[in-house]
Amino acid sequence: MHIVFDRDKCQGHGRCYALAGELFDADDEGYAVVLVSGELTDDQVATAQLAADNCPEYAITVEA
Repeated sequence: MHIVFDRDKCQGHGRCYALAGELFDADDEGYAVVLVSGELTDDQVATAQLAADNCPEYAITVEA
């Protein structure tokens, strides 16, 4: 599983980095930045899914 992030959809609400700070951070303008690439561990998958579920813009998906 890996994170797919659509930067064009991101509005900078910050829920992803508030809920999953080990996977996401903010750039200088407050938009999300994915900190990990490649395959996620089982724990990271659960955390990434929490961030995806709480993204109001649906900018984050967790895919196989």
